Amino acid sequence: MDVNSDFSKRVVLHGDAISWEASPMKGVERRRLDRVDAENERVTTIVRYAPNSHFSAHTHGGGEEFIVLEGVFEDDYGEWPAGSYIRNPPRSQHTPGSTNGCIIFVKLWQFDPDDRTFIHANQNKLGSVADRHRPGVKVSPLYKDQYEEVRFELWDADAKVEVDASGGAEIFVLEGAFRQEKDDFRKHSWLRMPVDQTITATAGPEGANVWIKTGHLRSR
Repeated sequence: MDVNSDFSKRVVLHGDAISWEASPMKGVERRRLDRVDAENERVTTIVRYAPNSHFSAHTHGGGEEFIVLEGVFEDDYGEWPAGSYIRNPPRSQHTPGSTNGCIIFVKLWQFDPDDRTFIHANQNKLGSVADRHRPGVKVSPLYKDQYEEVRFELWDADAKVEVDASGGAEIFVLEGAFRQEKDDFRKHSWLRMPVDQTITATAGPEGANVWIKTGHLRSR
């Protein structure tokens, strides 16, 4: 079943307003944000692992990337606490799970097929650099190639922020809040903007900590 599969449309969802649904694995639940019903399922979800739950060992033919939102995620590559950004490219293998439970934001089958770049990063250790073109914004780069750019951004309280969405964009709120158009975004809200747009947002009174991906929707 397709979910928000028309990439020409702006989509706004709030994670805490979406019901959890069971996955094929006991103890693992999800909140779907988008999904393209195809042989290789392109999907964006929020996933919750109950304590001592796990998936069987598997290969990610189309790659996966995720952010640990709460708890500690565990797999063959290590233990990843909240704030971690993990990028496992096509053909990577692992056995994911969580001893004490965790919540992650995850995207599947959205890589260039030839990408073989692993990234294991944690926002709490990365540091950030002020964006000299956008006052009130600090950036922690995560990944960039000819198809997309991925980063964490910290927005100061009440900052007016622009994000180039000429190639499409997604913003996921990790902490804080912002307003864009007539929508108020809060923790675990998600915005997907189609191509040939500019996002103009105003951070909330406590600022905002967001994950951003741009450029990746031009070929969708």
